[in-house]
Amino acid sequence: MSRRSGGLIGVWAEQQRVAQRQREGQHQAVLRQQRDAERAQRAYERDVARMQREQRAAYRQQREADALRRTRELEERVALLEGLLAAGCRAPAFSVESLRRAEDVAPFSPGPLAEPVAMPDQRLYQAQSAWTPSGRAQAERDARARFERDWYAAQAAEARRVEQLAAYRREYDAWAAARLAEVRAHNSGIDGTGTALRNGDADTVVEYFSAVLFASTAWPEGFPREVSAAYDRAGRGLVLDWDLPGYEVVPGAKGVKYLPSTDQEREVPRPVTQRRALYRDVLAQSVLLAVRELFAADRFGALDGVALNGYVSGVNPATGLDARVCVASVVVERQAFERLNLELVAAVDCLTGALGGRLSAKPDERAAVEPLRLPGQVGSDVVSRGDGEEPDLLAMDPIAFEGLVAELFRARGLQAVTTRRSGDGGVDVEALDPDPISGGSIVVQVKRYRNTVPPSAVRDLFGTVQDKGANKGVLVTTSKFGPGSYAFANGKPLTLISGTELVDLLHQHGLRGRLGGAARPLASGSAPVPASAPAEAAEDFSLLGMVWSGSAVLDVCALVCAGNRVLGDEWFVFFNNPATPDGSVAVVAAAPGDRAAVRVGFDALPARADRLVLVAAVDPEVNPDADLGGFTEAGIRLRDDAGAELDRLEVSDGRPGEKALVLGSFRRRAGGDWDFVLGGKGYRGGLEELVGDFGIEVE
Repeated sequence: MSRRSGGLIGVWAEQQRVAQRQREGQHQAVLRQQRDAERAQRAYERDVARMQREQRAAYRQQREADALRRTRELEERVALLEGLLAAGCRAPAFSVESLRRAEDVAPFSPGPLAEPVAMPDQRLYQAQSAWTPSGRAQAERDARARFERDWYAAQAAEARRVEQLAAYRREYDAWAAARLAEVRAHNSGIDGTGTALRNGDADTVVEYFSAVLFASTAWPEGFPREVSAAYDRAGRGLVLDWDLPGYEVVPGAKGVKYLPSTDQEREVPRPVTQRRALYRDVLAQSVLLAVRELFAADRFGALDGVALNGYVSGVNPATGLDARVCVASVVVERQAFERLNLELVAAVDCLTGALGGRLSAKPDERAAVEPLRLPGQVGSDVVSRGDGEEPDLLAMDPIAFEGLVAELFRARGLQAVTTRRSGDGGVDVEALDPDPISGGSIVVQVKRYRNTVPPSAVRDLFGTVQDKGANKGVLVTTSKFGPGSYAFANGKPLTLISGTELVDLLHQHGLRGRLGGAARPLASGSAPVPASAPAEAAEDFSLLGMVWSGSAVLDVCALVCAGNRVLGDEWFVFFNNPATPDGSVAVVAAAPGDRAAVRVGFDALPARADRLVLVAAVDPEVNPDADLGGFTEAGIRLRDDAGAELDRLEVSDGRPGEKALVLGSFRRRAGGDWDFVLGGKGYRGGLEELVGDFGIEVE
């Protein structure tokens, strides 16, 4: 018994040892797995930390690169201002010959009309197989009939082509003859300009030398170009008042630095003394350069001397009223001026010393100087060029206004005539574009309005285009169009030309016109702020920068609303209405990293407005087939008036098939603060459908 018992105990003990070894092995395996998992976790954390460091480093490099780019832009602008006179002296002088037009007329290009209609080949008209002689005979008759039918159809098509080609040739010949006659008449007038200049004809002298200043390539973008002049024929001297740039032409910042600690860009201010000195130097350079341009372009002995007064616009500190203040004046004889080496002179010393001119000691404060000689002191009439001389389109005779619009179309290379006053069917000007591909007939309606053109006028124009069978309709006005009009015209063969666009087109083609006492256009890239905007609207505002992923070109718009209704058409801020009437909301240039931006003065919004709605819509002209399916990772960056990012608001992604989307709205709380409410409603009908929801007439 004892041995059996001992054997059982040994077996049991062995089993216990085996079980113990298994448990130890499992425990070791668990420990190994834990150690492997910990090593993997540490490796992952090291990788994440490294990626974060690299991302932070890359982000910092990008921000530093942006700051460096902006600094270089400021330095380039200053270098341009410092070298204004030297660069202008190296530019070619204006010449009468530059006004001459080449007698080049686009060759006759009938396009598809030049290709004869292909005649059918009888060999391709084979009779169908048949089992009987009568069947084969019938098949041959059918084949012959098909051939004859197609042959006669081709003959008729060819006859129509020949007729259309002849008609188009007649139209082209008439257009080419008129175009050539216009060019030759223009050049004939140019031929007489030199003689008139030599004879000292006052109107020709003023006209020519005004063109010299306007056409000069030496003036940087944003410099004003307006002149009032008179010609002293007896003394062969030109006396003129010329507009000079304001103090803002010199950048107030010296550079831009990126501060990693606050993740902000900070402008380094330019020392005030340095900015004032540079501005005074720019004024002196501008005066010397203008005089140089005049003398260099005078190859006819029309000028023995020039008296130039330089003015800046702004508040006269002596009266506190808006006025043009004279800050520079000089009277210089040609012989004395030609002895100067302008590329090496110190502009201020040259103007005030060698030439004995006057220059304001504090032009940044618009401290005035007394003009040495005024155009009104010359015996002849003063002739103005620029805004002051333009005919007022609002006061123009209606027939003359229609004639001016027709002349604009002719200046653009089209055939255009005004219609009869009765029975014109709503058409004021009929135009024809001879281009065989993109051309065709155009009906033009002219509205000399002061108030916004109603959408019904645009709908009427579209009906006229359809009734007349025209290729296109153009509506020209002296006022403006509301968003409902633009929404209706979207996607239709209609072009809307507002008053400001009309003035720009007239000036581009050498024609004249202004809109009442309208202010001079803003420099390129400036934010349009109406003169009636309160001061705080321009001083205390926020920038709403828009970012998103995707390649579609989008328009970001804003609606100032009371509830779900916009206050009025003029309170819908978009590409054709860049600012509200009070300037509290405006479309502006986007900050680096943003794709669009809206500037908002929340405190300046009307008291009756309780929300500001932001929307995005596909641009139908740039991306006609696009939708918002790729509109992802979108957000709104809140920036202060210095451009520093304060917060970021996420907005909803777009959906396939949608053309417009409500991003969200800022809503006024009872205490006066504003909260952001996320949007997300999409519209397949695009901006037209969206604005209709907010009460803008689009029908």
